This record gives sequence, structure tokens and C-alpha cells, in this order.
Amino acid sequence: MRTRTRFGVLSAVASAAFLAVPAAHATPPGDNGTVKIHDAATGEELRKNEPHVCTFYLDAFGFDAVQEVDWHIEAWAPTADVKGETVKSGEITLGSDGHGRTEDLSLPDGHYKLFWNFVGEKGAAKHKVFWTDCADEEGGGGTTATPTASPSGTPGSGESASPSAGPSESTEPGASPSVSSSASAQGSTGDLAETGNGAPVGLLSGVAAALVAGGGYLVVRRRRA
Repeated sequence: MRTRTRFGVLSAVASAAFLAVPAAHATPPGDNGTVKIHDAATGEELRKNEPHVCTFYLDAFGFDAVQEVDWHIEAWAPTADVKGETVKSGEITLGSDGHGRTEDLSLPDGHYKLFWNFVGEKGAAKHKVFWTDCADEEGGGGTTATPTASPSGTPGSGESASPSAGPSESTEPGASPSVSSSASAQGSTGDLAETGNGAPVGLLSGVAAALVAGGGYLVVRRRRA
């Protein structure tokens, strides 16, 4: 009987010790919360971190009700001139559900690290490393080509035809225009062709007349015979 009693007491003590261990190592209130970097256009309900942003805000979830938070952002390698230099800081009191967000923030393009500190935290501050790069959101620094109108007098335009036409129409005193000369050459060629054809036509006409006369003479002679 005494053995059973002692066994029961030992079991109760062991159970109490077992239940007390998790409570001793449980996450302190507030430390189970998380903070995210969000693009300014992202809704507060998204719990995914966005490490590449332009204009942004800090979004906190799961902290204690009305948790008071101090935060600051430091310049970080490889873009920091002085690593660890605070470039922006602020404070915020979260809502009754442990959620809250800062106002929209902006920083020069570079690499940064957020440090999130709150009352009652245990251990190191919560932190997030992120980049700001507004050049990509604005089109990657590309430029729009401005169309340029070609001058009316550029080579290869209609104006280049005018000089070439001018000399052919211009004449010197006492000289015939080049166009008239070419026309005269063509006209003289036609006259030569007509003159050359005229001589054979006259000769053939004379031969034909002689043949007609000879034929008539033969006809008359046969009749007489």
C-alpha cells in the first residue's frame, strides 16, 4: 500500500516538472511577431517579405496588443559608404491585434538593413535586409528617342535634283541650250535619213518610166508586124 502511494507521489511530481519545462522555454510575449518590408503598392494583408523595393513601408504582424516599437534602418554593404550608419528611424505603436504599419518611406538606391526593437524583447532585435532600386521601376534609365526631321536641303532630298537640272537649262551668251542642241542633233539625223532615201526614189522612178516606154514601143512594133 505504501509502495503504491509513493509511486503516485513520484508520478505527480514528474508530471508537474514535465509540464513546467515547456513553459520555462516558451517564446516571450511579442517575440513571436514578425516584420516585413513591403512595396508601397502592396496590401498590408500580405505576409510575404519584398526585399527589392522603391517606395516602401514596414509591416508588422503577431506582436503583443498595443506593442511599442522603435526601429531604425542602417546603410549596409556593399553599397554603404559607412556600414552601420543610421539613415532613417522612427517609432510605432501597434494595434490591439499586434498589427501595424509605418508610413511610406523612401531611400536612395542601395542596400540597407532594418532593426526592429520593442519593449520586452528577448535577445537580438528583429531585422530585415533589403534593396531599394527606383531606377528599374522608372524604366531602367532608358531614354525615349526624339524624332528629328531631316532638313529640306539635305543631300539626297528633292533639292539635290535642282542643281543638276539647272546647268542643262542655263545657256551662255551666243550658245544654244544643251536641250536645243540635242533636239537639233535628233532633227538633223531625221533629215539625213530622208535625204538618203530621196536619191533611190528618183532613180527608181526614172527606171520605171524607161521600162514603161520600152514596153509600149515593143507593143506597137508587134502590132505593126
